Amino acid sequence: MKRRPFLQKISLIGSSLMSMPFMLYGKMDFPKNTKLKFITASDGHWGQPNTDFETSHRQLIEAINQESDVDFVVINGDLIHDDPVLLPEVKGIFDQIQAPYLTCRGNHDRVSQDTFLKTMGHPTNHTQLVKEDFGIVLLDCSNEQGEYLCADMDIAKASLDSFKDLPHVFVFVHISQNDWTRHGVDCNPFLDLLCSYPNVRATFHGHDHDVDGMMLFGKKPFLWSGHFGGSWGNPFPSYRVVEVGEDGKAVSYLKTVKEGYILNGNNL
Repeated sequence: MKRRPFLQKISLIGSSLMSMPFMLYGKMDFPKNTKLKFITASDGHWGQPNTDFETSHRQLIEAINQESDVDFVVINGDLIHDDPVLLPEVKGIFDQIQAPYLTCRGNHDRVSQDTFLKTMGHPTNHTQLVKEDFGIVLLDCSNEQGEYLCADMDIAKASLDSFKDLPHVFVFVHISQNDWTRHGVDCNPFLDLLCSYPNVRATFHGHDHDVDGMMLFGKKPFLWSGHFGGSWGNPFPSYRVVEVGEDGKAVSYLKTVKEGYILNGNNL
């Protein structure tokens, strides 16, 4: 299967919708009564030279704070750009988010697991229960050297096992665990592990600034959010919203940071 061209088309579709922001809106089966709503965004690259990182973060936080009834937010990696001293700075910026938030370590964060825990308040591999029915799994995929790594299989299995009786589990890993993107890594055992858990509803990636669509592996959805900062990628900073209804239906849609346009969406 030639996956890369398909993903490139997804990205181009998102770009073309700038003038038609609601083209895909009607195809999503929105839940009538939303039980859970969360937002994920990635790749802010706080401190990257020659970028207006302060403005990109301010605009994202303003957009998030304008959303209603957000249960939590996940900033899915590359919080900073290479310099570890920047992590406390961006923590102070993210503290302006009015909903609870969690963060993943990306390849540009380049801090130790201990420093990440002390600064961000939770480990690089982390699980959290939300509203009794929803399991959140954050998995590390890099290190202080910024290497691209597969998630730790033992930690991933233990995390998923801890939530095996829940109806819904959402997984966040900064780097795509498949080489179907230019910057992904080949971690098929991890994908097979995810597919063995019926309650894993979706997995979310960052890292690929020019990818903002969805791919399927074993009928499991894997979604990207483009980027909201950094020096390259799609021309529209974006973030992703997920809603789950009381009836179990779930949708995810990508929005522009500045205008709030819905660019694309999928039923999960």
